[in-house]
Amino acid sequence: MKYIFAILVFATGLVLGCKEGPNKSEKKEKPALSIPEKIAYAHGYGHWGSVGSIAFTFNVDRDTTHFERTWIWKPKTNEVTAITQNDTLTYHRKSMDSIAHQTNAGFINDRYWLLAPFNLVWDANSYAFEHVANQIAPISGEPMQKLTIVYENEGGYTPGDAYDFYFKDDFLIQEWTFRKSNQAEPSMSTTWEKYGDFGGLILPQDHVKAEPGFSLNFTNIAIEKE
Repeated sequence: MKYIFAILVFATGLVLGCKEGPNKSEKKEKPALSIPEKIAYAHGYGHWGSVGSIAFTFNVDRDTTHFERTWIWKPKTNEVTAITQNDTLTYHRKSMDSIAHQTNAGFINDRYWLLAPFNLVWDANSYAFEHVANQIAPISGEPMQKLTIVYENEGGYTPGDAYDFYFKDDFLIQEWTFRKSNQAEPSMSTTWEKYGDFGGLILPQDHVKAEPGFSLNFTNIAIEKE
């Protein structure tokens, strides 16, 4: 009986040992998010995987002139529909003819204005970046954090270009500067404002320059989830 009791005690010890699981030191910790990733997730990148389609109208007003074009993008199939006052064109970005290539340049531009925080993830292998904890923003003059990205010199529609993103502790972009070919002087600086929540995507609707007479904004933003 003593022998049987000893076996039972030993077996119980094995069961208890199995319940304890691996040591905490053996558990893999998730790597910390980079600054570009923190910006992307602050703008709702965690919800992007459920987006079936996104539609938006890109508007630019300069003095007395108005320009607009509407896009419908299905990211999972990469089907794009471009709608202008004169024409409608649907194409797949994986198989584009010369007309689609020309249209797609406009799509890349307009989408970047709306979804640049997500491009920080999508383009992660195509740029180098630098983060500064305290920098004066170009329009408001307020101290903010600054992320600078410089694209590679080959590939894409604007190789070698640089962007300076200005943001506070919530990692939402407040202002940015575009510098063509990574030149020292800004090519354009605008605000990022009138944020809205579109199916979990936190997107800006207005971009304004310091100088009067220019406004870039988005209307008709619509998200369809899968």
